[in-house]
Amino acid sequence: MPELPEVETVLRTLENRIKDQEIVNINILYEPIVGNKDLFVNSLLHQHFRDFYRRGKYLIFKMDDVYFVSHLRMEGKYYIQKPDEPTNKHNHIIFTLSNGMELRYNDTRKFGRMEIYPLSTDLNYLHNLGVEPLSDKFNLEYLKPILNKSSHSIKQDLLDQHIIAGIGNIYADEICFYAKINPACKSKNLDDKTINLLVEGTKEILQQAIKAGGTTIRSYTSSLGVTGRFQLSCKVHQKENQPCDICGSIIKKTVVAGRGTYYCPSCQKEEI
Repeated sequence: MPELPEVETVLRTLENRIKDQEIVNINILYEPIVGNKDLFVNSLLHQHFRDFYRRGKYLIFKMDDVYFVSHLRMEGKYYIQKPDEPTNKHNHIIFTLSNGMELRYNDTRKFGRMEIYPLSTDLNYLHNLGVEPLSDKFNLEYLKPILNKSSHSIKQDLLDQHIIAGIGNIYADEICFYAKINPACKSKNLDDKTINLLVEGTKEILQQAIKAGGTTIRSYTSSLGVTGRFQLSCKVHQKENQPCDICGSIIKKTVVAGRGTYYCPSCQKEEI
């Protein structure tokens, strides 16, 4: 699933490619992605892509009169192609733009969703998402009281979109490694120094990943001509049985919070 850095990369690329373009036609080939087909078409037809935002893993397009919100889920991708280029069975929504190009939404699993909101909507509270991890609000004062009350593992809390918006499996592993925490550690047992390391690591890793264009692993690919390179910098994720860059110990894989989890048993504290 695309995580915050990948979504940010897609957003910036789309802004560069389609800003101020008008939607002159919409072809919906799989209606569940948009919900009410008539409402969706009537809300977006002849609207322009004016501003581009991200909230957690959501792409937010400010149009002339509405917000158009898109979540890529597991396999969603956007392509910008010429009308004469062949489509495939996974192209489910096709927007014809005023420059003659088509913005095609491709989704192998059909899990992605698109929504329309009035411009009066306060998107800070979209789907009860937690704090943005790159914002000043993500700090010890915010995170400590939440973790102190938690009975979950730190990895599960990092993945909880109601606590922190945008972190997924890849970056949760890398953040835990940065903070030298075993991902299975109970959140309530972490001290202030460790929580500060989590905050610091989250910001550092996500910023590095955005700069690298995200992480190209399985479902996230260069659908807009952008290839993520952060996988070259990963310290533990998908490095099972490889030596740790820091200590030389062998990276292990386990399951935490139902997700495949990679960690260094030497660098990262044992489970608390």
